[in-house]
Amino acid sequence: MTTVPTEEAAEPAAGWAPTWALGRAVLLTGVLLIAAVLLGRVDLVVLAAPFALGTAYALRRRPTAAPQLEILADEAHLVEGGAMAGTVSVGNPDTVAYDVAVVRARVSPWLRVERVGFGGAGVDVRRSGADRPFVTSIPTGRAVDLELSGTALRWGRHPIGPAGARVAAADGLLVSRAVITEPVRMRVYPKTEQFEAVEAMPRAAGLVGAHHSRRPGEGGELAGVRVFGPGDRLRRIDWRVSLRARQLHVAATLSDRDAEVVVLLDVLAEAGRSGGVKGAASVLDTTVRAAAAIAEHYLHRGDRVAMLEYGPAARRLRPATGRRQYLTVLEWLLDVRAEGSPHEPYDQVFGPQVLSADALVVVLTPLLDERSAQMLARLARGGRFVVAVDTLPTDLAPPGERGWAPVAFRLWRLDRDTMIAQLREHGVPVVRWAGAGSLDQVLRDVARLATAPRVGAR
Repeated sequence: MTTVPTEEAAEPAAGWAPTWALGRAVLLTGVLLIAAVLLGRVDLVVLAAPFALGTAYALRRRPTAAPQLEILADEAHLVEGGAMAGTVSVGNPDTVAYDVAVVRARVSPWLRVERVGFGGAGVDVRRSGADRPFVTSIPTGRAVDLELSGTALRWGRHPIGPAGARVAAADGLLVSRAVITEPVRMRVYPKTEQFEAVEAMPRAAGLVGAHHSRRPGEGGELAGVRVFGPGDRLRRIDWRVSLRARQLHVAATLSDRDAEVVVLLDVLAEAGRSGGVKGAASVLDTTVRAAAAIAEHYLHRGDRVAMLEYGPAARRLRPATGRRQYLTVLEWLLDVRAEGSPHEPYDQVFGPQVLSADALVVVLTPLLDERSAQMLARLARGGRFVVAVDTLPTDLAPPGERGWAPVAFRLWRLDRDTMIAQLREHGVPVVRWAGAGSLDQVLRDVARLATAPRVGAR
């Protein structure tokens, strides 16, 4: 228990109402006294005396302040699949003890509550559920915490609450009005799948990253041995080759460069049913988890990572590096929502002031909308280095088993395969997300195209 300050202003007594018990006690006492007067029987007065005295004794100190209710959520870095903890605190700021306090709270279905209890004495609620009343008593000037513990099943901002409490005092003769507090949203970050891309980036900008570029320069990757020239460092001299050739030679290396990676999330459509961290993954599940994994990998290597949404909102996260950017990316991903719109999405985010010419654009898309394919084709025609990652679930089932539904589903599949083939003909590689190594072969091909000589028209 935690102490609640009693100096706060108490609410008026109008927040309290008589219970049926008080009404029955007053009614019975009145009936007995009236009957004693009309019938002239003293024994009825003696019979009514305990009810009258008991009611008066219970009401000698009437409560004036309503209970205080607060929801506290664990602010730790919670990842889906991890243990969640929340608390519903009910306080008594009055000078009269609460005989009974009934507390009830709603919890998001993506926060699976397994144990609920007051003061650490929890009960297993996996079968009965957490959305049920829990009862306790609260002494004067104290607070009692209803502790919720369980597992976070899916990424997002999930509410704990609203919560409500109602208390009874004066031996159950008075009951407070219902006190309801607003929900508190618990942040659950996506679980990043193990991702590794060892291939060189198509192009790189600064000399501060960890990618072995195709260009010579200061780095740790040996590119060969060449004749000493102006500007070469003396520590690069290869003395064995120099003595054998009787001419100074230096070890040539490839420069380690950073790159800008833009992760573009297609949020025009959602498909599949989400089953949480251990269940089936929908399009948004795969998109968010893949984006978090890609951002974590490239930020760890010192690259600049930016986030974009292809949808009506066109949200954007500016490119940056470091751990702070990674935490910002996770916060940004919590607000990803599928937003369908009949209008053309906002395409000005793909301008040169947003997408640099040397950036690697990783597009996470289910390719459910023709506008997504057109966007990929425009990026490729604009000279961008584009990689399309297919996020559509492989086990996507047809909408029905009767009538023309299976046939229409197969026709839609064939049309989508044709769209993917056309994208590949336009130079847009399309690869299905499969965790580690998903982009290695594609990055190898993109890097080869970037270093190939281009023929310009005279």
